[in-house]
Amino acid sequence: MKNSMIFFFFAMILLIGCSENSTNNPSNTVSDTVFTDARDGKKYALVKIGTQIWMSKNLDVSTYRNGDPIQYARTLEQWVDAARKGEGAWCYYDHDPKNGAIYGKLYNWYAVNDSRGLAPIGFHIPMDAEWTVLTDFLGGEAIAGFKMKSTSGWANGGNGDNGSGFNGLPGGYYSYFGDFYGIADNGFYWSSSENNANDAWNRYLNRNNTKVDRSNYDKSFGFSVRCMRD
Repeated sequence: MKNSMIFFFFAMILLIGCSENSTNNPSNTVSDTVFTDARDGKKYALVKIGTQIWMSKNLDVSTYRNGDPIQYARTLEQWVDAARKGEGAWCYYDHDPKNGAIYGKLYNWYAVNDSRGLAPIGFHIPMDAEWTVLTDFLGGEAIAGFKMKSTSGWANGGNGDNGSGFNGLPGGYYSYFGDFYGIADNGFYWSSSENNANDAWNRYLNRNNTKVDRSNYDKSFGFSVRCMRD
């Protein structure tokens, strides 16, 4: 009888825990290969690279985890104002939704760092060190880019072989000065790690080489975002 009561007690704890997780995340679905974000129903293919599991598509959401909207900056004035306030914002490259359908949204770093969470539940924006784990596994920064770049879409023969499955696309970026740069030439990705009060670390791919460059840019810049599973 005593053993039966102990088993019943732990079974109830497990059942309650599972119910709580289901309540907090009622609609997100994930398999070994695809994740569906409950916020908007968008699907993201997943790929295992070494010990990490990445989305193989740029993030394309307009709300935080709790449903609060991320500011859609349709003008330079709105983009600059969000940065001055330290608030998250997103836009499409050239303010053209057709680019968003291919490359996802461009986010400032304040959206990445917002406590409400930009990545869906069960995922996060990779830290600088986690990007390094990825590039080290792929042979180092000097050659990892070729394995990360998609097999099409890069200008002037700058495609990769996508041997990693990362499927990096040349989505370009948005500068604090209101200029869009690099579509078809560069892919810029935020990390969640800041360098100082003004800058944060990122990685970028370039059509002209096989590298993955590590750099830090002003937090107001608009870069693509990739998510990793927790």
